Amino acid sequence: MKSQIISTAAFLLTISLPVTAQATNDDQIRQLLATKKCQNCQLINAGLALADLSGADLRGANLEGANLSRANLTGADLRSANLAGASLFGVNLSRAKLNEANLTGADLRNTYLMNIELTNANLNGANFQGAVGIPLQIAKPEEFYAWGVAAADKGNLKPAIDYFSQALALKPDYAGAYLSRGVASYQNLDRKNALEDAQMAAKLFEEQKNAEGVKTALAFILELKTPYGEKVTTGKPSFMDFVGSLGSILLQFLPF
Repeated sequence: MKSQIISTAAFLLTISLPVTAQATNDDQIRQLLATKKCQNCQLINAGLALADLSGADLRGANLEGANLSRANLTGADLRSANLAGASLFGVNLSRAKLNEANLTGADLRNTYLMNIELTNANLNGANFQGAVGIPLQIAKPEEFYAWGVAAADKGNLKPAIDYFSQALALKPDYAGAYLSRGVASYQNLDRKNALEDAQMAAKLFEEQKNAEGVKTALAFILELKTPYGEKVTTGKPSFMDFVGSLGSILLQFLPF
């Protein structure tokens, strides 16, 4: 009889755990929203989209799989927090502290990252496409290049130029990035900078013995030096159309 009671109690405890955990989760969400303090809280899969969490203390919090889309986390303290698989789409993380945080597989597209702290953070598989203010140390030149191509193809020319510039800051002899930035500048009606980038690209391609690259850069230079009334190409092509008209040289620098 005693063993049956123990077994029954154990069973009831087991089936009640998810409810208890959910209640704890809800209580801690309310605590966070009311006080902006929830250190070491269990907030797995929490729904916090659009929440104002500026300056919040979330040190060590478990936010795995949480939805923080478009939340305001300006200046928030997320040191050692677990944000694996979390949705941070469009979040403002300016001045946020994420040192030693786990951001594995997190969605950081279109985030604002100015002056963010990411020392020793785990960024494996994190998606930073469209993010503004990406620190140079968290991405490779080829990734900045790929983001630039994606932004330019959508007509977002200024962010594209910024991405290409970041790629060049990390890899000054990145001929493809010079050429791509030149094309984006051309699309942005800035012929002066476009020509400077095209000429630098041609020089680097020649030094790197990339015959196709030299040919592509020279074709672009010809386009830029042609008077407006004597277009080499008709109309004003899109970024990818223009790339295609010059050849596939730019696409070979994509990291996939």
